[in-house]
Amino acid sequence: MNPEKRAAIFARLKRANPKPATELTYHTPYELLVSVVLSAQATDVSVNKATAQLFPVANTPAAMLALGEMGVKQYIRTIGLFNTKARNILAAAHILMEKHGGQVPRERASLEALPGVGRKTANVILNTAFGEPTIAVDTHIFRVANRTGLAPGNNVRAVEDRLLKVTPDKYKRDAHHWLILHGRYVCKARKPECWRCVIADLCEYRHKTPAE
Repeated sequence: MNPEKRAAIFARLKRANPKPATELTYHTPYELLVSVVLSAQATDVSVNKATAQLFPVANTPAAMLALGEMGVKQYIRTIGLFNTKARNILAAAHILMEKHGGQVPRERASLEALPGVGRKTANVILNTAFGEPTIAVDTHIFRVANRTGLAPGNNVRAVEDRLLKVTPDKYKRDAHHWLILHGRYVCKARKPECWRCVIADLCEYRHKTPAE
């Protein structure tokens, strides 16, 4: 895929959704951090339902620590892997209080040092909370990047590196959101809805699906 086609893809995604945003509900970087940790192997809808009850009670590291492990679990037990996630959230809160004055750090290394936070989660925080031009590659973005030919790669890091290299600078800030939403609602895993895709004629997928 050439640079002109890639630029056209992002231009159309922007036209269709000028101000893309995460579907997780949050108001502060810390709330976003907790939400992203909870979202691993869980839907955004399920996370939002849990945090709607959790955040009014504890939306800072100090308040989360005061709530305690059993207290946190009461609010997130409907989410998969809630036992591990509760422990990670509390361990991360402890580190934030001890090393960062209760604030979410803006540095990748510091973020990845937090329990439950890997490269993808760090990228989400850097991009969504702090406006950094990072691209967090999840299963949706990995699929879209490979299926369309936009940024093929054998693993998520390869796709991330490729996307950062080939995405025009003016689109990098929002590329993560455009691609994840496109993968979630249009370029679906089992049956992509090519007949209503705004980039269908630019996409290099050979097995486009017709309308039913």
